Amino acid sequence: MTRTTPPRPVHVEGLFPKLGAFRGVTTRLHPRPGRPDASVSSVGGPLLWPADEPWPVCTEPHKRSSGYRVADIRRGRQVLADAWARDRPSDEERDLLKDLGRRHRERAIADAVPIPLIGLVQLYRRDVPGLPPGPDGCDLLQVLWCPFEAHGPSRHGLAPHVRWRRSDQVAVPLDAPPQPALVGFEGAVAEPCVLHPEQVVTYPYAGSLPPRLWGRIDAWEDAEERKAEKRGLDDELVTYHHDLSIPQGCRVGGFPSWHTTDPYPMNCEACAAPMLLLLTVDSHEWDGANGSWMPTEEWDVAEHLRDSRPTQLTIGRDGLLNIFACPTEPGHPHRWSLQ
Repeated sequence: MTRTTPPRPVHVEGLFPKLGAFRGVTTRLHPRPGRPDASVSSVGGPLLWPADEPWPVCTEPHKRSSGYRVADIRRGRQVLADAWARDRPSDEERDLLKDLGRRHRERAIADAVPIPLIGLVQLYRRDVPGLPPGPDGCDLLQVLWCPFEAHGPSRHGLAPHVRWRRSDQVAVPLDAPPQPALVGFEGAVAEPCVLHPEQVVTYPYAGSLPPRLWGRIDAWEDAEERKAEKRGLDDELVTYHHDLSIPQGCRVGGFPSWHTTDPYPMNCEACAAPMLLLLTVDSHEWDGANGSWMPTEEWDVAEHLRDSRPTQLTIGRDGLLNIFACPTEPGHPHRWSLQ
């Protein structure tokens, strides 16, 4: 089934013609729960991995002896989905969900014991318009991460791992990757999702535009806010950031959002070239009072069955992960930002 982004509530280039010079394209992935296998693109699905290639692990010292069991997380989600399909959970289901949501301790797991990474995203170029080629003709992008937010100087950072490969060179695929005994938070485990790629128009984050252009947009937003307050409809306010520029949800290419931090240069650490956005993994596919990025196919779904978090991922504080690639040499190390 396709997913279609509805037309924007305002024709932004009609209001600000100079935005046309900055127009770009991004591919919304529209992940939705399904049963992907390793031969297709997915979020949270199995990765096409050679049986003779070591599975990546996290060796950075951090607490990993307390957390949640992956099997409990998946079962809890299924119980909850079945319950909401009937409108609400039963008392027995509530008790089961409470039990499945308990934290566990594995005291034998030391802080430096290697922990298997978890597959996050797998994208084949044949499936995803706009996905650039990887180094040496690689056609398959794979992203994994450590299931604990315990990295870097803050000890609360993520640890994404990006791998490119040629899918035709995987002669014997790995049947079952190793799994961590525990994960640090339930949102570290992505629900297996099939993709419904759709290319849409996008514009840069406001703070990345020339100051005069952004000043005009800012003045327009202020005027619209005053009008909405007079009508008592400020919850339906259309803004450049939320409705007209960067689509919400998981996507490939386009422009990064900098809504948590000010924009800052993402230059390649190997050659200093300005890097381009490769992939965004978002906690939500849409949000906000008007949900303007909700696909039209889901407008008629009962409100209690709509799910703006189909992947069940939690990126930071319900944010998103931007992964950047070098445009001159895709084999150069990737960089990332959390927003």
